[in-house]
Amino acid sequence: QVQVKESGGGLVQAGESLRLACEVSDLSFAEYAVGWFRQAPGRGREGVACISGSGTYNSYADSVKGRFAISRDNAKNTVYLEINSLNAEDTATFYCAAYPMRNQCSTSPSQYTYWGQGTQVTVSS
Repeated sequence: QVQVKESGGGLVQAGESLRLACEVSDLSFAEYAVGWFRQAPGRGREGVACISGSGTYNSYADSVKGRFAISRDNAKNTVYLEINSLNAEDTATFYCAAYPMRNQCSTSPSQYTYWGQGTQVTVSS
């Protein structure tokens, strides 16, 4: 059974940066695309970034381009999300998810099979 676990959330000041990590327990990690999603209170789940299993393809939501950066280390079964210039609108629960896809990825939640429990990011002004 594939397990997904997020870490790195917390309370940060506006303007600061944060790096989230997503560890996926599976020996075929390089065969899985991984996506990051966020959900603010009262709002739907938004896909913000994804990266293919091979790491050669990624995609970002227009709302975060230029501030978010996704990367992966297949030797550590981990995907990272760097968030820069945090603002109050970034306050949300951030989720990581995975599905089998080596050379492409999608930011649509419906594509994903395995989900983590989420990590809270709170930005104070």
